[in-house]
Order: sequence, then C-alpha cells, then structure tokens
Amino acid sequence: MPPSKQAVLTPLAPAAIGPYSQAIATDQCVYCSGQLGLDPASGQLVAGGVAAETRRALDNLKAILTAAGSSTDRVVRTSVYLVDLSDFQTMNAIYAEYFPTCPPARSTIQVAALPRGGRVEIDAIALRA
Repeated sequence: MPPSKQAVLTPLAPAAIGPYSQAIATDQCVYCSGQLGLDPASGQLVAGGVAAETRRALDNLKAILTAAGSSTDRVVRTSVYLVDLSDFQTMNAIYAEYFPTCPPARSTIQVAALPRGGRVEIDAIALRA
C-alpha cells in the first residue's frame, strides 16, 4: 500500500498565510512548515523581539506536532532562519529549553527578510510513529 499523506491543521497555531499546510503528516514523519512568532489568535507578531518570537514560534511548532500525533522530543531536524545572526545566542538559549535532551540536527541561516517582518522562523521534521 502506498504511504499516506495528510494535511495537519490546528487552531492552536497560526493559520497558513499562503498556499501551504501547517504540516504534512505521513505514516512515519511530520514535516512542519516554518513558524514565525505569530500569535494564533490575532495572527500578529508577538511583542518582545527575537526572544518572544522564538518562544512563540516553538510553541506554534509544538501545537502542530501535537495535532499530528508527535512531539518536540521526536523532532529529528530543524532549520532556523534569523534576520540577524547577532540574535543567535538569544534564540539558541530559548531553543535549548524546548530540546533539553538529544537535540535535533539543525541549520541556522541568516536571511534578508522574513514574512510579516519576523525576526526568526523555525521549521521541523519529526517522527510520528
């Protein structure tokens, strides 16, 4: 039987702001779209700079993973996009709180800009089954 593929949607994370899903779940993995520090209720960036945005982006990922039947302890790979690499230490300290043991493989990349004027965006791939 061919592998299944389903879109993941939860109101506990911001709705997609384009033609994409919050995540796609297969039988074995969850592929989460990049999350900004957007408040799910208002759709606006949280106040407080890169620290608050990092925490909100990771909370958004956590909600999506939960909706897909996974969790942060099952994340195997992330990508972090920062508008300014001088924010790396701040982001990294908060990121470590979400992945205290066996942290996933990761790339961190500086980008020219992010949607909605965000300072950080994080995507993830996690095991599901």
